[in-house]
Amino acid sequence: MSLFVGESLVGEGNEIAHIDLMIGSKTGPVGAAFANALSTQSAGHTNLLAVLEPNLAVKPSTVMITKVTIKGMKQAVQMFGPAQFAVAKAVADQVAAGVIPADQAEDLVVVCGVFIHPAAEDNAKIYQYNYEATKDAIASAMQGKPSAQEMVAKKDTAAHPFKGFEA
Repeated sequence: MSLFVGESLVGEGNEIAHIDLMIGSKTGPVGAAFANALSTQSAGHTNLLAVLEPNLAVKPSTVMITKVTIKGMKQAVQMFGPAQFAVAKAVADQVAAGVIPADQAEDLVVVCGVFIHPAAEDNAKIYQYNYEATKDAIASAMQGKPSAQEMVAKKDTAAHPFKGFEA
């Protein structure tokens, strides 16, 4: 069984990208989560496969789940357009770079949480930020970053950008 977890925040403004993802075997818990995400749809939470273009899904198969409720067609088109292409391109590039071993691409799946702010406007920024965040999250997941030692070393100096109060 394998279960790799990655996270990345990239960008600024309403187009900011925050990716949380899991990578693992089709026969393990990530495979079960993948199947559940793809077969369990609800209003405002339409999960979708990452594709480079229609009929060209990426390997490892990747399902994108929405981290916020999609409330209109503009936001849905942003999820099914620039965000979908960004995640797909990042997965493909990480396989090409060897970050995800190509010989394991058929055995692994990715469950990728994507955030699209309801007030996001710039599709180019949505693409670029989600592409970078997905690449970073995949690299962190596959490299086990941060390590427990790295996390402990930064626990008292970490500055969460959205903590909502002054320390």
